[in-house]
Amino acid sequence: MARRSDHSREEIRQMALDAAEKLVAENGRSFLTARRIASGIGYTVGSLYLVFDNLDDLALQVNARTLDRLSLQLDQTASQYQEPRRCIVELGRSYIRFAADNPHLWNMIFEIRTADEMRLPEWYQRRVLESFRGVERQFEKMRPDLPEALIKPAARALWSGVHGICILARTGKLDVAGIESVERASDLLCENFLDGWIGSAR
Repeated sequence: MARRSDHSREEIRQMALDAAEKLVAENGRSFLTARRIASGIGYTVGSLYLVFDNLDDLALQVNARTLDRLSLQLDQTASQYQEPRRCIVELGRSYIRFAADNPHLWNMIFEIRTADEMRLPEWYQRRVLESFRGVERQFEKMRPDLPEALIKPAARALWSGVHGICILARTGKLDVAGIESVERASDLLCENFLDGWIGSAR
């Protein structure tokens, strides 16, 4: 068992996050326990609570890492396409790929519940909202004449639809809805939504 003096608080924090991320990625949220994390890094459970408020706090920090990786992937996707309509379609596909490649970590973003039922911290809410920004920027390119008050709700409504398709795919219920391809479903949603939005926004 390591001693706290073997590593700095920040080193212990990063080691714990690495171990927690690995646990969730391989086994899902239910395997995330303080005892497993502490055992994985060679420290006591008490040492974890010197660098995290509780297990919920640690889980939020893992989610923040996942959200950062998601935002990076979406930004990289957006950089490959100049035409905003095509870009939005490809962003939908990129989001679906991320969920498929990181199923347990993606799921935990939406499974998180704080023990005291308080609002999620502002820094975390900002991370979540950042995942919408790439889509919002493409909507802005399509209609630079429109105010933000019309851009944001439209972008977030579309992204919520893509997310819904993702959930159906990840839970094996897409076939029940009569849809064979998750990417095709996302493409159709994006294309038809944009047709309707452009028409109604004129």
